Amino acid sequence: MNNLIQNIKHNKLIKKILICFITVFVISCEDVVELDLPTTEPKLVIDASINWFKGTSGNEQAIKLSLSAPYYTNHVTPANNADVIITDSNNNTYFFIEDENTGIYQNNNFTPIINETYTLNISYKGEEYIATETLKPVADIEYVEQNLEGGFSGEDTEIKAFFTDPAEEENFYFFEFSPSLNVTSTLSVLKDEFVNGNEIFGFYVEEDLNPGQSVVIRNYGVSQRFYEFMFVLLQQSGQSGGGPFETQPATVRGNCINQTNPENYPFGYFRLSEVSEINYTIE
Repeated sequence: MNNLIQNIKHNKLIKKILICFITVFVISCEDVVELDLPTTEPKLVIDASINWFKGTSGNEQAIKLSLSAPYYTNHVTPANNADVIITDSNNNTYFFIEDENTGIYQNNNFTPIINETYTLNISYKGEEYIATETLKPVADIEYVEQNLEGGFSGEDTEIKAFFTDPAEEENFYFFEFSPSLNVTSTLSVLKDEFVNGNEIFGFYVEEDLNPGQSVVIRNYGVSQRFYEFMFVLLQQSGQSGGGPFETQPATVRGNCINQTNPENYPFGYFRLSEVSEINYTIE
């Protein structure tokens, strides 16, 4: 009888020890572990996308300046009080004025000209930044096809936006698909290397896009350098949407140069594009 009582007490003791051990283990597993990543001084992020939508004057343009943030930070800090100027090859000058303290610099009298070369100059905190780019044309999006049984599951919505690539010239394209859903835009780039002069399409797939909902499709004409820049950036970010310049996963250099201090290089790109846009409703 005494042995039985001792065994019961022993088993209860072991049970208590196991419960304590499991509790400590579970609590320790809930601890948040953050990597001690090296910190660097914020760099200027230049989102200078001059877009001339077909059928508009293209006079109203905006450039966004911000500062790069640490890996774990989602907050975007605007770069205030910069001097932002764009000049064309005929020395026409366009001044961009900041909208309060937003880091968004606006101009209302910009004159876009296809194949014109423009130079961007930015003065920020005693340093001078410069970039040069050409405004590239784009073909019209002619029609859109849909497939409601696409994707690997056979249940996704696929969209193809068709256009005819101009023959006898090298062209590069930047596609943006923005659905009427609470999701980020999908970005992609393509070139006409093997389809020069043919009908080609931009492709988009979304599992939650249903009949009655819409997607804004934009095709931008871009330079070869921008195509290569965005191709690498999208690969590194896993094909992200929205604002690819705000949280770049690695050092991807654009066409903007810090003339005052080259080692303090900026992120981002100065791009000028003609844009073909269509708002397509799923049927």
